Amino acid sequence: MLLKVTDLTCGYGPVLAVRDVSFEVEEGAFACVLGANGAGKSTTLKAVSGLVRPAQGTVVLGGRDITRLPTSRRAGLGVSHCPEGRRIFASLTVRENLRLGGHRLGRASLAAAVDRALTVFPALTRLLDRRGGLLSGGEQQMLAIARAIMTRPRLLLLDEPSLGLAPMAAGQVFATLVEINREGTTILLVEQNATMALQLAQWGIVLVNGAIDLQGPAAELLASDRVRRAYLGA
Repeated sequence: MLLKVTDLTCGYGPVLAVRDVSFEVEEGAFACVLGANGAGKSTTLKAVSGLVRPAQGTVVLGGRDITRLPTSRRAGLGVSHCPEGRRIFASLTVRENLRLGGHRLGRASLAAAVDRALTVFPALTRLLDRRGGLLSGGEQQMLAIARAIMTRPRLLLLDEPSLGLAPMAAGQVFATLVEINREGTTILLVEQNATMALQLAQWGIVLVNGAIDLQGPAAELLASDRVRRAYLGA
């Protein structure tokens, strides 16, 4: 088991966004977190990466309790977080953004990591010297994910990667996520496109008002009348 979250409760000041959330993600799996706006999806990812400190509960990575470790230490252990809104550095070039993603690497390893990222996202090759702010939405999302995989993370956290993208661009991003997962990276995805998320993932978690309402094999959730009525528009 790569990730084990137990009785996670956290929020912002006195407001609790997540309450008693428990789930597990197996090594090499592709899991997704679904729910309406404000359900606690992004907060759950932030608690795993260390951007939000839990009020209670534990986060265990590969058998090690990382609940109290800072984000930088978690990154060193293989946790990479690609946040909602992409958050690339608009004034820096694509090449510079990628290099920042691999700042922990030595020179030779950094060059190899850039080459690998461009293999995963070949469309970025011709854009290496273009500033991030001049890229299209789809290109910016590719860059954000490419930056997040520069260090070959064990666990890749993705928050709404299709947000604001045209269907074709979103499809390209999702197809690449499948390939990244096939190469061995465990993925925990928060996604507004519930149908696509459940089609890609093996395991699904549904949050309602900060608590787990349902979880199970993604195929079963996709076929569930309850899930279809609530999240799939059926």
